[in-house]
Amino acid sequence: MKTNVGGIDRALRIVLGLALIGLTLGGVIGAWGWLGLVPLATAAMGFCPLYPMLGINTCPAKKA
Repeated sequence: MKTNVGGIDRALRIVLGLALIGLTLGGVIGAWGWLGLVPLATAAMGFCPLYPMLGINTCPAKKA
């Protein structure tokens, strides 16, 4: 897997994932909040499987 999630994208995924999980644990939203694990996992791996299908890459190009 080639990294396709950049720094800002990764930070936003972490914030969104933690917010969804926090809202679930707080009883504000239902079990759907556990979907917050998906953005956390993609941020941790640095790879989003949906991005190649959509032709998106937020990771900056590495210079050789």
